Amino acid sequence: MEDTGYARTRRTLFSSARLLSVLNLDGPLLIGLALLALYGLAILYSASGQSIDTVIRTVMRLALGTAAMLALTHASPNFLRRIAPWLYLLGIVLLVVVEVTGVIGKGAQRWLNLGLFKFQPSEIMKLGVPMLAAWYLHDRPLPPDWGTLGVLAVIIFLPAGLVAMQPDLGTAALIVASGALLVLMAGLSLRIVIALALAGAGAAVLGWHFLHDYQRARVMTFLDPQTDPLGAGYHIIQSQIALGSGGVFGKGWMNGSQAQLEFLPERSTDFIFAVVGEEFGLIGLIGLLALYLFIVARAVWMATQTNDTFSRLLALCIALTFFVYVFINAGMVSGLLPVVGVPLPLVSYGGTSVVTLLAGFGILMGLYSHRKLVGS
Repeated sequence: MEDTGYARTRRTLFSSARLLSVLNLDGPLLIGLALLALYGLAILYSASGQSIDTVIRTVMRLALGTAAMLALTHASPNFLRRIAPWLYLLGIVLLVVVEVTGVIGKGAQRWLNLGLFKFQPSEIMKLGVPMLAAWYLHDRPLPPDWGTLGVLAVIIFLPAGLVAMQPDLGTAALIVASGALLVLMAGLSLRIVIALALAGAGAAVLGWHFLHDYQRARVMTFLDPQTDPLGAGYHIIQSQIALGSGGVFGKGWMNGSQAQLEFLPERSTDFIFAVVGEEFGLIGLIGLLALYLFIVARAVWMATQTNDTFSRLLALCIALTFFVYVFINAGMVSGLLPVVGVPLPLVSYGGTSVVTLLAGFGILMGLYSHRKLVGS
């Protein structure tokens, strides 16, 4: 006679798998995202000074992002291709509106006040740029020629330039990175890659003259934080102290001196990675990075299972851009990269970025679930 407990477990697992299939959700990826969100809430509670309000606001944004994810899992590749130009156009229009009537906060004009909440239109372009680039490449021969690359450059750098004017160099860099990743995945010859790298280096030299003073200070501080330990170098010095003081096992949850005594600036946003290192040590950081690696690896595998050019390029771009977010934030906090204001995905306190990230994973799961229904 079959064990009733075993039979009940089998029925539960079968029902769960069936529900995930109906909702077009991928179980392993969903579990990874849920664990990351729970990890983030625990860290955020400590980093925010045990602020319940901060945690509640984050839960509300996670709920909104989850709703967007659930809705987008049912979006077919054909539907996404049709809306890609309109989403991009909407993002451009909103970026222009921000330049004219946007809300100013912390010296930057990045938000639109919608009454109940503030909205950051630049987040739209994190999805709008790769979607339009994938749409443009879908029916064209690959690898792209110089003419195609010229159009892609306009698609990428137009919104990135508008975002950089706000100024928001971190988000602008992420938009460029998402577009560049998609172009690279489209297949480029070594000659074109070298030419683009040289052009990028030249643009960086030229762009130096257009940076704000505080942005130049960040770059110089990256090279030597001790040149201004109480000014531009303060963030990275305190961050490195927090990371180093955590040791292997950390000081314990809510026991980090740098965070709890408020020596570490932006501890609940851009520098929350340092809070993890101080309170949970090297073990906690490895665990967090392993969770990120699992999510990225699962997302990349799902992307490789899609059928058409649009789906494959867009899905891979979403997966690898998520990795870029983690890489930039971890490198920034540890002093390996300049400070550019990039939050740690689904761990840092944030608004529109949480919704955008989960919406992106909804698109990815939707592309994967429709793979058997889409022709090339």
